[in-house]
Amino acid sequence: MWLKNITLLNFKNYMDADLSFSRTVNVFVGHNGAGKTNMLDAIHYLCLCKSYFNPIDSQQIKAETDLFLVQGDFDRQNKNEKISCGVKRNQKKQFKRNKKEYDKLADHIGLFPLVMISPYDTNIVMEGSEERRRFIDNVISQTDTQYLDELILYNRHLQNRNALLKQISITRNYDPALLEILNDQLVVSGERIFAKRKQFMQTFIPLFDQYYYYLTGGEETVGLEYQSQLDSADFGQMLLQSTEKDKLLERTTTGIHKDELVFTLSGMQLKKFGSQGQQKSFLIALKLAQYAYLQQYKGFKPLLLLDDIFDKLDDLRVHKLMEMVSRDDFGQIFITDTGRERVETLFNRINVPVALFEVHNGTIKHA
Repeated sequence: MWLKNITLLNFKNYMDADLSFSRTVNVFVGHNGAGKTNMLDAIHYLCLCKSYFNPIDSQQIKAETDLFLVQGDFDRQNKNEKISCGVKRNQKKQFKRNKKEYDKLADHIGLFPLVMISPYDTNIVMEGSEERRRFIDNVISQTDTQYLDELILYNRHLQNRNALLKQISITRNYDPALLEILNDQLVVSGERIFAKRKQFMQTFIPLFDQYYYYLTGGEETVGLEYQSQLDSADFGQMLLQSTEKDKLLERTTTGIHKDELVFTLSGMQLKKFGSQGQQKSFLIALKLAQYAYLQQYKGFKPLLLLDDIFDKLDDLRVHKLMEMVSRDDFGQIFITDTGRERVETLFNRINVPVALFEVHNGTIKHA
């Protein structure tokens, strides 16, 4: 699969842009703030219906305009696919495939798989467990549409149960039968999600280990572990046992919404003891494993977007990474960097041709 071209209108800092891409390596160069990352985000919109950085669609519209439009032509398994996304202020987002609007956006997820590696990914290490669960859910959702539906259902049941707990606190009116119904709904969805997450991790961890070893030469020992309350107890029983605590706190304190991914370096917490370079290597290995997982389950190569990844990586790891992603294992790649000379030198060294684009204050041209 590859993106042949893209057209932007009033997207972020772009008034308009119309580009055709190489099916191998495409590099956007320019100063910070010029709009390089915005181009990657436009590609992310076409594949996953949303921004990688900001969930509010209207905030992607260029200042002093009323709408944005992103369109692209993909070659997907030798078939042309036209994707378009349009957002008008105070109106519902329109998302179309071959000029036909989707009944629900979830139907698009997974058709055009994509992996993004960005400085923003430090949130996966540094922030709370919600960021790490979001990472797991993003990967599985691109390979399993039923998983995404189940996740939506679980969150709806969770909201209903939390709303009931708050109501009990306010009215002092407790109906055990109603809480039992909500518990049962939560258990059915929760156990399905738990089973799929466990199955995913069994495949994913060996892929992660393989890429981290390649990037670092095996000099460091890292760990990746999935932890869930459902590992050691029955979900239904946990909900019953936590009833009084949940009523007091007015929220559900047990379930798969408390699952965690634990990252370690030589047995120590990566968040506390890993250097910025080590954390970045960990994240890159995590995302490359995501790429390999998607390719394995989709049967074709996803897009790979690398945003400003040379920062905080030493030359050896940069060289290894570029050498790896430029091999036949990977498909179309989009890269941003501030240094044109650095990019040209790097790819000349590994003998890989690139399509170079210069970005300057919201304008972009083929170099």
